[in-house]
Amino acid sequence: MPSTGPAAAWGSDVTDHQIVRPDGRVVAWSESGIPDGRPILRVPGTPGSRLSLRADRTPWIERGLRVITTERPGFGASSRLEGRGFVEHADDTVAILDALGIGSLPVYGASGASPYILALAARHPDRVSAVTIVVGSAPLDPDEAAQQIDLNALEQRLFEDGDLDEIRRMTEEVRDDLLGDPLAAFRSIMASSTAADRAIVEEPSWQRGFVAGVTEALRQGPGGWYDEDLANLRPWDIDLTAIRADVTWWHGDGDRNCPLSAAQRLVSRLPCARLYVWGEGGHLTPYYHEPQILDELLGRC
Repeated sequence: MPSTGPAAAWGSDVTDHQIVRPDGRVVAWSESGIPDGRPILRVPGTPGSRLSLRADRTPWIERGLRVITTERPGFGASSRLEGRGFVEHADDTVAILDALGIGSLPVYGASGASPYILALAARHPDRVSAVTIVVGSAPLDPDEAAQQIDLNALEQRLFEDGDLDEIRRMTEEVRDDLLGDPLAAFRSIMASSTAADRAIVEEPSWQRGFVAGVTEALRQGPGGWYDEDLANLRPWDIDLTAIRADVTWWHGDGDRNCPLSAAQRLVSRLPCARLYVWGEGGHLTPYYHEPQILDELLGRC
């Protein structure tokens, strides 16, 4: 059945789906690529939604992939869950897989997706055949926190000062800016990033995917983004030793959203993981490397 609503703008290969969890929450996801193809789970970054998709989905279609893109509480069509951490989305994801009749599958995602992927692999190891994390967030030490783009560094300082009210106010303000003019607002956010990242922001295909994903993510309000940032800023309650899946982590050496040194430290704690670094790469560099990322992941499972 063709999708209606926001997903319809993406084209005939994108379909919209929902389930209702036992606590009454709606959990939404999208499917795209080849409907009867090989399932692969894709977890969006922050703030992301089930419609945070590539405008050019050729890499997915060429590989015969049925791409299942999840959506976390408080974003898009998925009900907010105040005070959430990472495990709730892991359980929601397994409920989606159960509804689809899917057992184990490869999982990948970028940026703010990393703790959710790791939580899924730790909590439900039998559902994950292999993992790829791309420019993933990781717990920061003070020096790394200061290396971030200005917006992220400010939020870190506010959290350390205990000023959650100001974090909420700032989140509301940035959300309003992104909904008012997504590209202008994101250019401002990334002004303190790398030249490589700023160049990708001007790519028309990247822009289409970003605008569709972020406007859907933020349409119900700032709560989901606020909840997600607090979860990321607090100590992560993920048992890394429980992760049995084989993990590949890709990162850019100049990433100012997620500093490389933090990624290196986190990868060193994973039982079975490797790190590949793109030279002269930023946070958006993976946009150019989707075929490489997919081929490496699919080759491990």
